[in-house]
Amino acid sequence: MSSSNRRVFFMQLAAGTSLLAGTKAMAQAALPKVDEKDATAVALGYVADTTKADKKKYPKHAADQKCGNCQLYQGKAGDAGGACPIFAGKQVAANGWCSSWVKKA
Repeated sequence: MSSSNRRVFFMQLAAGTSLLAGTKAMAQAALPKVDEKDATAVALGYVADTTKADKKKYPKHAADQKCGNCQLYQGKAGDAGGACPIFAGKQVAANGWCSSWVKKA
C-alpha cells in the first residue's frame, strides 16, 4: 500500500467514524418521548416532571431523584432527555422520574 493510499484510507476511516458518532446522536434525538399515559409509564409511575410524582403511592420518592441522575439513563449530562432501557425505543425527560429510579454509581 503506497503512503498516499494509506493516507486516503485513514482520512476515510476518520470521516466514517465521526459520521457514525453523529448518526447515534441524531437517532437518540429522534426518539419519541414517553407518554405518561403509556401502560408501562403508568405501571411505573413515570412523570416527565419529578415534582409531580405521586407522593402517596411512592413515599420513598425524593425531589432530587430524576431520570438524568438515574443509573439507567442513557442521555448525556445537560440533555433535556435521553433513552432508557425500561422504555425501549423512547426518550424520557431528564427531569422525569419513575419507580425504577436507581442512584447513579
